[in-house]
Order: sequence, then structure tokens, then C-alpha cells
Amino acid sequence: MERAKALARLGDLIGRDLHEIARLHPDVTIRAANGNVNKGWAGHVLERFLGIPLNSSRAPNFGTWELKVVPVKRLKNGELSFKETMAITMIDPVNVRDTRFEESHLLIKMRKAVIVARIVGADLMDPQIVHSATATGLDHDPHLYEQVKADYDLVRDCIRDPGRGYDALESGMGEYVQPRTKGAGGKSSKTRAFYAKKKFLGRVIDLQR
Repeated sequence: MERAKALARLGDLIGRDLHEIARLHPDVTIRAANGNVNKGWAGHVLERFLGIPLNSSRAPNFGTWELKVVPVKRLKNGELSFKETMAITMIDPVNVRDTRFEESHLLIKMRKAVIVARIVGADLMDPQIVHSATATGLDHDPHLYEQVKADYDLVRDCIRDPGRGYDALESGMGEYVQPRTKGAGGKSSKTRAFYAKKKFLGRVIDLQR
């Protein structure tokens, strides 16, 4: 399925509860028998809605696009706000060191991203309403493109600097994209990934519409 078609189909879900869609696909597990939550359940529901089977070799990368799902919360004043940042791609220090932004995995992944924002409640089983489905528009927003490039170059320069290196990467870097630890171990983890900050998400998704 091409990205434009996927965006159109996902757009049909705006305003609908993902739990409602999940009930149509019993092979999607929201909570396991032991009580643990399947953290990827929302993405699995969207894949099944698009006709993509679970455990497909195409998932989560669909060739010309890649599905990202981000949670949105409603504040006490009624406004919507992004609940967390969005993982983009792992940081391979050798690859980043040797690769310009124009050929980087980061740019490739961001150009492919289709972002579905869902409004979540306080509890897992509260309605989770699809707010929007959008592409990043990175190539149609010169400021966004240049700032993401600057954020990448900041990480690359740190890795290439003999006095700092990969281990010096920290989440405070970058305006729109940050390097953050990923996986078990928390701050002590040696694994890092590029994350889109809430400021980036706010640039490409209008939560007030």
C-alpha cells in the first residue's frame, strides 16, 4: 500500500475509538493473560485496519512509508498536549560518524513517517480517539528541514569529537530531534536512538484542529 492511500484510509478513522476497531480484530492483544499491556497494540490495530497481517515481514516498515503512533492527552484546561516524544531510529555511531544528513537513516526514516495521533485517557481501557494521520512534511517546511539537519549535525559532531564521542550524547541536545538512551538500563544504557521532541510533533500536527 502506498503512503497516500494509507493516509487516506487512516483519515477515515479520525474521531473513532481504537478499542472499537480492536474488537473487530480479535488477533490483536491489548492486555495479555498475565495482565501485562501490549505496548504496540494501537499500531497493531491500525495495521490490521489497513489489511496488513500481524507479524508481517513488512511491519513496521511498509516500503514507501512507516507507521508511527503517538499518544495525546487532554489537559485540565481542555487543551490537547503530546504525552511523550516519538522514537525515530537507532543511532549507529559508526554510520552517523561517516554519513551526511542528506544520506542519513534519520532523514530516510522521517521522510517515510506516517504519524497517527491518538487521544488517550487516564486508563488503558478509556476511549482512545484517533485525532489525525499526517506525514512529516519535512521537504515542504524549509525551517523544519534545516533545524533537523542542525540537530543531526550536532550529534554527528559530538560522535566525531575525540574529546567527547558517542558516550557524551545526552537528551538535552537538539531543538527538534534529540539523542536518548533506549532499552533496558535507563540512563546507564549504552544504546541510543533519535527521538522527535514534542516541539517537532507540534510543528507537523495541529492539535487544535
